[in-house]
Amino acid sequence: MKKLFLLLFLAAPSANADLTHTITSSAQLTVNAGITQAERIGTSYSVSGTGVDVAIGDDSGRLSNGTITTGIYSPGTVLATQNASSGESFSFSQSLNTGDAIPTSAVTTGAAANFSDITSHAAGTAGDLAGTITTAGAVSIVAGNSGSVATGSVVTSVTVK
Repeated sequence: MKKLFLLLFLAAPSANADLTHTITSSAQLTVNAGITQAERIGTSYSVSGTGVDVAIGDDSGRLSNGTITTGIYSPGTVLATQNASSGESFSFSQSLNTGDAIPTSAVTTGAAANFSDITSHAAGTAGDLAGTITTAGAVSIVAGNSGSVATGSVVTSVTVK
């Protein structure tokens, strides 16, 4: 019986398998730099009307240039005189958007100037930032201070063809 079993075992077709096993592990530790992004908004002024005479700064029927101080435009006094006859319709409109003053010194990174549109982040510090991955695939991530990012991953794949 032993010979028959051995003979059957030797005569059986062999199984072929192409087997691939991959383990990829990574730890990424990042400490971000400080940034300040600012957008200075300029001054805009408009005046319009129908049935009125409009002047800025004087009453001679013309608009003056106004003045600019520390980068901010000031239109001065606006004079509007109704030129329509009594009982006739008229309209008058003015709009002023005061812009941002020009700063006298550069902005320190992480600080913010007096601008209308600002995004500011202080620089990160490594502090306790750490990350390890053992040969067994155990991930250990320790958060750092603000402005730091830690990411750990282990990917295991088995392919049988």
